[in-house]
Amino acid sequence: MSVDLLKQLDGVFADARGAIAGSKTDVELESVEIDLLGRKQGSLTGILKLLSTLDDESKRTVGARANQIKTEIESLLAARRAEIAALSGAGAIDISEPVLPAPEYGALHPITMACEDLSNFFRAKGFLVLDGPELESDFYNFEALNIPADHPARDMQDTFYIKDHPTWVMRTHTSCVQIRAMMKYGAPLAMVAPGRCFRNEATDVRHEHTFFQFEGMVIGENITIQHLKGMLESMAQHLFGVNTKVRLRPKFYPFVEPGMNGEVTCTICGGVGCKLCKGTGWLEIIGCGMIHPEVLRAGGIDPKKYSGFAFGPGLTRMAMLKYGIDDVREFNAGDLNFLQQ
Repeated sequence: MSVDLLKQLDGVFADARGAIAGSKTDVELESVEIDLLGRKQGSLTGILKLLSTLDDESKRTVGARANQIKTEIESLLAARRAEIAALSGAGAIDISEPVLPAPEYGALHPITMACEDLSNFFRAKGFLVLDGPELESDFYNFEALNIPADHPARDMQDTFYIKDHPTWVMRTHTSCVQIRAMMKYGAPLAMVAPGRCFRNEATDVRHEHTFFQFEGMVIGENITIQHLKGMLESMAQHLFGVNTKVRLRPKFYPFVEPGMNGEVTCTICGGVGCKLCKGTGWLEIIGCGMIHPEVLRAGGIDPKKYSGFAFGPGLTRMAMLKYGIDDVREFNAGDLNFLQQ
């Protein structure tokens, strides 16, 4: 792996020299610098983050070369910045009317980009892309999903209840759209429902009180776990690359039976094992399983005739993995330095 990283470093340096030399303005040069050395997504920064996966000898070799290249890139940037400044100051005094600064244009939020990417992926497969209310009733959020009154998910530690309205909550998942879709469209049915969810979480680098999920459901005759795994593999490979693998591990969810955790090969180490995946080579991003018969009945569908699967990947978590973002709180912070990358 160290040989591959050294080749990547040489490639980054070769590209850097061309991009720096080709920059005509300070704005272009700044963009090149962010692409190379940006704290979140710089190409050189991305390689430096992989050092923790190497053994000590490889780490010293690759680290030394990376620091050398970083120093040379910084020198090239400084030299080119001085050249641009000298060129802009050359010639006669400019007595023309000053030009107004160019307008600043916004960009799509990383979660929006991930959502649109996945929505288009499923539309191409014939899925409906649906929405539902964020202020939800107890029936759709819990009862119809086979979550009884004494289930821990209803506890005030997890759920935001509306004052003086005990049967209304801020939805804790997008699974409630499943029931609304079954009641409206019946079966067979294939749908996805991206949306914002709310839980009374203690925030840290991996947890937020406001986050996005991407619910999916397929109902038809003779639907099996094989169909579920095939769909999850197709989705994961679309997002993270054709070499991405999926594995399913048993886990209890009241609205599916059997229930499973869907895990994908780590996007950082490729399954070898690193700090992000805690050395396992796998990342848990999807809760899924075969739809519980009681949930089908609640949606008005005969479980003796139809079966189905459901999956609910964390859209926020997938955006973090896809775009290399290491703190979930950045998404809601409104920090322009983060958003302008």
